[in-house]
Amino acid sequence: MEYPDQITQTITHELIHAYDDCVGKNMDWTNCAHHACSEIRANHLSGNCHYKRELMKGFLKIRGHEPECVKRRSLESVKNNPYCSETAAKDAIEAVWNICYNDTRPFDRAP
Repeated sequence: MEYPDQITQTITHELIHAYDDCVGKNMDWTNCAHHACSEIRANHLSGNCHYKRELMKGFLKIRGHEPECVKRRSLESVKNNPYCSETAAKDAIEAVWNICYNDTRPFDRAP
């Protein structure tokens, strides 16, 4: 782990996946849209894309960095799914973006 809060963020990220797997009806990790939605939520809600963390990684954009980071990190994960090509991953992320980015369950709001 490179940063002190990375353990907390990683655990939060994985617990959001666990929540989605338990609560989501018919969650199918071979379905690119299902996987994309969980990745979008996990990256958005875990703090993985906090601006300070992004700055430390060399991403210097101040405005609009968080949604771009969520998309970038989600794409990296979904395209590694053997059932999702890079094109399918991109299409899935775009298709579910608005619903999944704004879904903050089990939190009241995004941290």
